[in-house]
Amino acid sequence: MAGLSPEIMAGFPHYSLWTHTMNRCTPHTLAILAVLAASALLVACAKDSTGATPGVRQFPAAALRGEMVVLAPPVITLDGKADRLSPGSRLRDANNLLVMSGALVNQKVVVNYLRENAGNVHEVWILSSAEARLKRPNTKASWFSLGPATDVGATTATVKAP
Repeated sequence: MAGLSPEIMAGFPHYSLWTHTMNRCTPHTLAILAVLAASALLVACAKDSTGATPGVRQFPAAALRGEMVVLAPPVITLDGKADRLSPGSRLRDANNLLVMSGALVNQKVVVNYLRENAGNVHEVWILSSAEARLKRPNTKASWFSLGPATDVGATTATVKAP
């Protein structure tokens, strides 16, 4: 290409595709990627629209609270009473990461939990100190209660036989 006239050379790009093979990574493309990354970061850092307290997870309304000790998986105690984890149960720590039940042997932890249809504990969330301070409306409710969540002092209505 050294023998070509300057008029012909003016039409060629200033860099060679033979030595610069990454022509898809132009500065224009990199600028677009930087803008997209910055906008994704802004969306992630934006205030939560639900108004929830930062660092406090949202739990299902039916979740109960208790103190759990894993004795020998799947055998556990909830509030001092013997219980079992269901096959395929999920335990999540304060960072919402999955935890194996064997890692919690003989540790007393405050948890929110859900039961499956057979009555075994199926979903467990280990609470952080901020979550443990929040009072649950149905802390002492039974897992098989069909009515609204009841508190400790609530009484149940009885039906009189005729």
